[in-house]
Amino acid sequence: MFLSYVTSFEQNRRLVDITLQMKKLVIKILKLLSLLLLLLVVVFTVAILWPMPKLEPPAKQSRIVIKSANIIDVKSGGILIDRDILIENNTIKHIDTTGKFRLEEFDLTIDGENKYVIPGLWDMHTHSNVHSEWLHHPLYIANGVTNIRDMSGALNERDAYWVGSKTRLQWNTDLAKNKRVAPRYVLQSSYQIDGEASVPKGAPDFFKLNNRKDVGKFLSFYRDENTDFIKIYQQIKPDSYRELAKQASKYKIHLAGHKPIFITLEEAIKLGQRSFEHGRIFMYECFPYADSLRLSPNWKQNFSRYKSSMVQNFDFDQAKQLMELMKQNNAHWTPTLQTLKFEANAHDENFLDNPHLEYVSTIRKKLWWSFDISNNKEKNLSNKDEFVSRSFYEIVRKQIGLANSLGASIMVGTDVTDSYVFAGFSVHQELRDLVACGLSPIEALKAATIVPARYANLDNELGTVEKGKLADLVILNDNPLHAIENTEEIFGVLHEGVYYSRGALDEYKDYTASMASSFHMNIKVLKSFLSSKLLRVQFND
Repeated sequence: MFLSYVTSFEQNRRLVDITLQMKKLVIKILKLLSLLLLLLVVVFTVAILWPMPKLEPPAKQSRIVIKSANIIDVKSGGILIDRDILIENNTIKHIDTTGKFRLEEFDLTIDGENKYVIPGLWDMHTHSNVHSEWLHHPLYIANGVTNIRDMSGALNERDAYWVGSKTRLQWNTDLAKNKRVAPRYVLQSSYQIDGEASVPKGAPDFFKLNNRKDVGKFLSFYRDENTDFIKIYQQIKPDSYRELAKQASKYKIHLAGHKPIFITLEEAIKLGQRSFEHGRIFMYECFPYADSLRLSPNWKQNFSRYKSSMVQNFDFDQAKQLMELMKQNNAHWTPTLQTLKFEANAHDENFLDNPHLEYVSTIRKKLWWSFDISNNKEKNLSNKDEFVSRSFYEIVRKQIGLANSLGASIMVGTDVTDSYVFAGFSVHQELRDLVACGLSPIEALKAATIVPARYANLDNELGTVEKGKLADLVILNDNPLHAIENTEEIFGVLHEGVYYSRGALDEYKDYTASMASSFHMNIKVLKSFLSSKLLRVQFND
């Protein structure tokens, strides 16, 4: 009995010792975890607060001459051979045969011999955010894109990710004062109008446009924000859309964006929407189940269900009538082919191995683009009809050729920051793809220069290389009318009185690649993703 007692005592003592050891171990682990957590908090805080480098533009030059250049006339498709271009205070003062100007009178002389001058390029569908200053703007200039129409916006509060008209207009002011490297932002957008689900909690109810009576408050708000157009998205209520179209002009605002899913394209054109975005607009309309798609509350599910029918039963005669209606009503189409091209090729490793990925932040590639790749790849590889997305893309390409042949106005747009759309670079790819759709090189150039300038009512200042216009110019090493890919062979860029040499343009690419891979930049991007109220509702919708 005594031995049993001793044994029990020893066991209890050992148990107490083990318990104490475990307790000490747990405390030690908790301390280590606390220290690790504290270290992570410190590292992340430092990364968020780490100051961003400022990219200084070159000095402005008051008097510039481009000597002996060949000028592409995007209106006629002709070439003015061996011309001198005299620029004073960012305005083209004279264009004359070479040798008539005294070179010593100029602050900067650019040798244009055997070079080709085109107007600065436009991207008419972008999405800028609070990081665009470092991740997008340098790439636009490096690619000769001097004017962009941004298709994003904000509500009544500053967002952690998206920027609104006030921020973009401040960027324009800074650009004019030569305080930043950036494209010119033309035509300011509202936030995307996509029904109640697209508006976060706490925002004023009139943003939801649930009732026609909200339209006046809505338009008044955006007029006061110096907004030029309302960005239409798919799920806006038909009555609200019709009321917007009716009242918008009173506020000097127009409509642009997606084709509303619950409204026919014919009605939207007749109601005055000025531009329609993306390649799907005719696909929604010109197949046997178009009415079922438009009238269905579950239209997203039905879109997937009907996608094969859209391709197999597409009615080109009906599409032709709608394209002619667009021409009659001066409605423009921005196909953004890069978005459909990605969906069609998300399973193709050769397509995914893009050299421009180095210019995209790691966080975006991991948290946004990777999901897009995975979802579209799965659809493409699992589809019994063998890549419906690719067939969808191919038939849209045919529609672009048809629309162009009928005289409908087409504009270059890319949809930066969508998956596998690269700021600046994708404008050149869109030009290539438009030519592959049947446009001639000069027609493609028009879609990226004079056509968007006219759309923006800025063709008296921009869009062509002419006396009296702003010197928004791209100097190319070879003739883009011989091969549209020559738009990528950039010798230099003139923008807002500043000359960006080839060396400066290469520096901007290196700068963006460095920013995209930097730890502190990616932490800042992650924080804005997680903090943005607008992004949350957009992803949940």
